[in-house]
Formats: sequence, structure tokens, C-alpha cells
Amino acid sequence: MTVLDTPAWRPRTDAAPLLPDPEPYRLLGTPAAAELDPALLRTLYGHLVRGRRYNQQATALTKQGRLAVYPASTGQEACEIAAALALRPRDWLFPSYRDTLAVVARGVDPVEALTLLRGDWHTGYDPHEHRVAPLSTPLATQLPHAVGLARAARLTGDDVVALAMVGDGGTSEGDFHEALNFAAVWQVPVVFLVQNNGFAISVPLDKQTAAPTFAHKAVGYGMPGRLVDGNDVAAVHQVLAEAVGRARDGGGPTLVEAVTYRMDAHTNADDATRYREDSEVAAWRAHDPIALLERELTGRGLLDDEVRDSVADDAETMASALRERMHTDATLDPMDLFAHVYAEPTQQLRQQEAQLRAELEAERQS
Repeated sequence: MTVLDTPAWRPRTDAAPLLPDPEPYRLLGTPAAAELDPALLRTLYGHLVRGRRYNQQATALTKQGRLAVYPASTGQEACEIAAALALRPRDWLFPSYRDTLAVVARGVDPVEALTLLRGDWHTGYDPHEHRVAPLSTPLATQLPHAVGLARAARLTGDDVVALAMVGDGGTSEGDFHEALNFAAVWQVPVVFLVQNNGFAISVPLDKQTAAPTFAHKAVGYGMPGRLVDGNDVAAVHQVLAEAVGRARDGGGPTLVEAVTYRMDAHTNADDATRYREDSEVAAWRAHDPIALLERELTGRGLLDDEVRDSVADDAETMASALRERMHTDATLDPMDLFAHVYAEPTQQLRQQEAQLRAELEAERQS
């Protein structure tokens, strides 16, 4: 027997079924779209329009000083909405900082979803209420958390599935590797959604990875990789729903790459014209996720002016309420700095709390 014949050198699984398709999966504009549920398409459309208006209003709030920063997902709404709607109420969503639309579509209050970006609480909502983990500003740190929760659910016999969202830049972090490796080894019920919008802030895709696609990375960990058109909301929803169902049935994790584009700058503090051409943005605007779905709905007689106006009015009502509530100054208590840090405060934390309390009292008496 040679060294190469030992079991350690033999493939642990057949790689062929794990490989993604050569082209992103699409539904809208194809014959298969005729089989899509009209009610689902209308629901997706309503969420997309509200999501676009939410992005616009939140961006405006940064210019008015009501938000410290806002990373818009304009152009990526299909990924956001599909992720939220592919889950059952008891499942968990693990978002990144750009995924406010997914958080709101999951049922979180629109204002509470912006609290972190307002510079107030670390998380403005109760993660357990809607099963949405805190918006993660460090890159990819939410991925191991999703794996841990999914692992715990599997050990206890709970059929919960975790869906973890990350940008293409997050795939360059060690947390990405660790999460996928443990997820595959343990075969836990988790779905990883990589929103490939072409840039990690200003770093283009070809400076991040030499892999054929991000979906191909799945093979190295021993899980299936799926490649989907991230602007085709019906396709993203179908792919994610299948991956969630597979995970729930004990099939283990899936890595989904949604090819999309960030039409706006990275945040309001970014100048995107320094690293990409206007012509590139214009080309992607022609592949706008809302326009793609509108074309499908109109062609099937599912969208007329009355429906379009009703959806637009609903989105404007949401934006108006968001604007009004965000223009109300928050009541802040400096002592909240010490709340919810540890279940049992450390001695140093107690000393700092006492010092601040004494300083505030002295200020009141002066």
C-alpha cells in the first residue's frame, strides 16, 4: 500500500453535486416564471418597493443629521427581501450592517432597525422577538454565531434554521472560513447568503479572490454552492427557500452567492466615483430588481396602475412615519452605558459607574 492509497488522501465526498451552475440561476423573464405563484410575486413586489423607499428615506436622514451613517442596499433589495421571506417565524436571521431591509421585512420596527446607525443603543430591537440577531458592523462575525445557534438547535432536536447574510468583502475574513468549515463538519442547518455587489467598499472583486465564483468556495468545505441572479427576486427566493428546506430536513449547510450590485455609495461617507465609472452603474440600473419584477407582473396581467399606486402609497406612508419618528430626539440616560454589559458587573465597571454618577450629581448641584 502506498501513502496515496491511505484513506486520508481519498475524497470524502463527490465534488460534482456540490458545484454551482456555470451561470447565475434566473426565473424572471424565462418560461419557468409562468409557474410562479402570483400571490408570492405581489408580496415580493410590495416589499421591494417599500424597501427602495426605505433606502431613500434613510439616506435622506443621514443628510439631515438624524443618522450617523447609513449603508444603503439600493439595487440589492431582492436579496434582502428574499432572505427574510424564505424563513419561517421560528427561524433565525443573522444580518450584516447593510441588511436593514431584511430586518424590517422580518417584522422589526423600521425605527428600531436604524437605532444602531443612529449612534444610540447597540441594537434597537429585541433579537428574540423576531428572531433577528443584532446588525453586525464587524465583517463576518455574525457567521460563527449563526453556526453556533444552528448547532445548538440540532443538538436539542429543534428544527430551526439560521440564515446568515454577508457581503463579498466579508468572505475575506477568517470568520467566514471558520463558520463554513464548522457548519459543514457538523452538518448544521444554516444557509450562508453572500451578496456579491462587486466591491468591498472600494476594493473590486478581482482584488479579493481568484476563485471562479464565491459559490465555488463551497466545494472546499464540503457543502453545495448555488449561484443566483441577485436582482431576480423570484430566483433568489426560490434558491434560498430550497436551501432552507434542505437544511431543515437534515441536509446540512448551503452557500448561496447572489450576484447583485450596490447602486449607491458604500455609505454616505463614501465617494464611489473614485473607484467605479458612471457607465457601470447605469448598466446595472438597467437590471434593476424592481423593474425586472414589474416587467414580469405586467406581462402576466398582475400589475396595473391601481396596484402600482397602492403599493407606492403604502411605501410613502411608511417613509413619512419613519421620517416623523426619526425627527424626535431620543431621551438618553448616561447611566445606560453600564447597563446590559455583563450579567454581573465587574469591579472596574462598578467603579466607573460610581464615578460617573458622582460627576453627574456634582454637575446638577453646581
